[in-house]
Amino acid sequence: MRKKSFCFFLFLYSFSFFAQDGFRFVTKRNKVSIPFKLINNLVFIPLQVNGVELTFLLDSGVEETVLFSLEEKKELRFKNIEKIRLRGLGSEEEIEGLKATGNLVEVKGLEARDHLLYVILDQNFNLSSHIGIPVNGIIGYSFLKDHLIEINYAKKRITLYKETIKNRRRIERRFEKVPITIERAKPYLVANVSTGSVETQSKLLIDIGNSDAVWLFQNALNKIQVPQKSFEDYLGKGFSGDVHGSRARIGSFSIANFKFKNVIGAFPDSSSVQHVKMVSGRIGSVGGEILKRFRLVFDYSNNILFLKKNSNYDAPFVYNKSGVEISHTGMQWVQETVQLQTIPIVVDPYESRGDKKTSEFKYKFQLKPVYEITSVRKDSPAAVQGLKKGDVLIAINGHAAHRYSLQEITFFLKAEEEKWITIDIDRNGMPLKFKFQLLNIL
Repeated sequence: MRKKSFCFFLFLYSFSFFAQDGFRFVTKRNKVSIPFKLINNLVFIPLQVNGVELTFLLDSGVEETVLFSLEEKKELRFKNIEKIRLRGLGSEEEIEGLKATGNLVEVKGLEARDHLLYVILDQNFNLSSHIGIPVNGIIGYSFLKDHLIEINYAKKRITLYKETIKNRRRIERRFEKVPITIERAKPYLVANVSTGSVETQSKLLIDIGNSDAVWLFQNALNKIQVPQKSFEDYLGKGFSGDVHGSRARIGSFSIANFKFKNVIGAFPDSSSVQHVKMVSGRIGSVGGEILKRFRLVFDYSNNILFLKKNSNYDAPFVYNKSGVEISHTGMQWVQETVQLQTIPIVVDPYESRGDKKTSEFKYKFQLKPVYEITSVRKDSPAAVQGLKKGDVLIAINGHAAHRYSLQEITFFLKAEEEKWITIDIDRNGMPLKFKFQLLNIL
């Protein structure tokens, strides 16, 4: 499991065709609120596509709407389809996809007609196993571009406001303004970043589809260097393959009047970003581990990001100290004992009706998740103790692994303290137990 935001999937697609039609209000109200799921700093929203409800990652780092993992959504239909080739973040080759026009995308009180969709046909491209819930797509610019969009991380709610004097005054009164630019349909800001003794003004993509705090491109403009105290790690799943690089603590990171210290930065290697078309001057990205510390409002039309601290602002920056990457790889039937209460038939009217007999002989079977180690970081505590790729989790700290969500499991691996952890696994039918300490190496 990588750092505790182990769902840290950054998507930077290189395809860019034409501007997408946006969402419009279909209600007379001045705002629409949408609850979302927050998993590993990533925002997941429900949207209906051609009448079928799907779950989307909201990602300001993408221009187009992308669909995948549709094998269970056989009722979903597309028209005006043509084959295309897609390539983006990651070190592998292009993959095959489809382009479909004329689609209807809806969420309560909003709709986008004649919506352009890109469909990834490769079923191996699957966020669901890394997130722990079904994820069917990614949406970005078309959702964010036309309205004032508030993302309230603390309350897990997105609010879209109509452009009215009342709505704008309310936001301007409560939030701090940060200037941004919109380039190639993506938002950028300038932050001050220190990877050593010198603080550098850095142009960063505002990427709510990246669960890390900061990504910095190594040696970009000869300003960014990986700190000496670092380690190589798996950074996430990109559009064209896995992304690898280094992790290290950076000295400081500030946006406007908001400043953070001891931030965990990620430094993707050059092969992982070779297919990404960079805008001029860009040095990296700021992601969900920073953004979740604010209520934020995007105002693409006026090139403004509004920020306000929330209850997460002072939370420590932590990372996965175990060195194991864990994914949800399937389901299994698990037998559970059910206590069965029986009340005897009363023949004697004077016999107490309150007497009950209990028996524990009935069992039920329920589908539970299967978790598997998909990678082990070299020289990590887990690697030193002998955990391997392909090991199936049976228990964590004495509790059955299937009782936890994927996000809850990552919680154990990103403890701020150097805790001890016990993991029971199944390796090719052989049960094994491992115990190691979550050592802080940064």
